[in-house]
Amino acid sequence: QVRLAESGGEAVQAGGSLRLSCAASGFTTRRICMGWFRQAPGKEREAIAYIDSEDVTTAVASVQGRFSISRDHGKHILYYLQMNNLKLEDTATYYCAAVEVPRYCSGSYLEQYYPYWGQGTQVTVSA
Repeated sequence: QVRLAESGGEAVQAGGSLRLSCAASGFTTRRICMGWFRQAPGKEREAIAYIDSEDVTTAVASVQGRFSISRDHGKHILYYLQMNNLKLEDTATYYCAAVEVPRYCSGSYLEQYYPYWGQGTQVTVSA
């Protein structure tokens, strides 16, 4: 059974940094694409960044230069979202999402691309 579990969300002051983790289990291969999304209060969920099955990363303009997505190639399947210079508007619940493929996946900002989702972790940025 595939499971994604986010962690690392907490309250932080503007300008600070956080690293979110997404632990993935139940996959049969490591040919996985992972996306990070967030949903701010009263707003629709939006894509932030994704990493393809060859570790090429893409991020939306609003977080480029501040956020980066990466993968840990150790024993366990772990993905990270490093967030620097956090702003008030980064306050949201952050979700990781994944898809496993036989060969290569390019990743996507589309939610429907990812069949597996975590429960989310809350990030609150204060002045």
